Amino acid sequence: MLLVLGVLVLTDALTMDVDLTQRGPVGPRTVPLVVGAGLLVVAVLLAVDVMRGGRGEAETGEDVDLSEPADWRTVLLLTGVFLGSAVLIEPLGFPVAGALLFWGAAFALGSRRFDRDPLIAATVSLVAHTVFDNLLGVPLPGGPLMGVL
Repeated sequence: MLLVLGVLVLTDALTMDVDLTQRGPVGPRTVPLVVGAGLLVVAVLLAVDVMRGGRGEAETGEDVDLSEPADWRTVLLLTGVFLGSAVLIEPLGFPVAGALLFWGAAFALGSRRFDRDPLIAATVSLVAHTVFDNLLGVPLPGGPLMGVL
């Protein structure tokens, strides 16, 4: 599986239409090429290990009680918050939809600090919007707050 994934990543990276004169030597192909080569190396090393009789050891550090049922309420709440954020990001913009996403995720995971959580969610959302939009050059929808931010 890793071998196939590595070949796919390398094929996509090598068939990318990139003008080298505009991007320089380190462009959008660099990371996919490194990741694809790394996947191929790991695939070959794992195949050699298995052929030599190597077997994976059971993980002992996992602290999960398999006799307990799944917490479907939390899963459904997180799914609803995520889908709601995806629907609201265009009309409300990333800062508002992101704040609702972070606040809703905190609530779904058990936080009940109604005085603190909305402020932290709004701060994280605004910082993420600023970093992506201004520093990284990845435009995110600002929504009604576009002129304010």
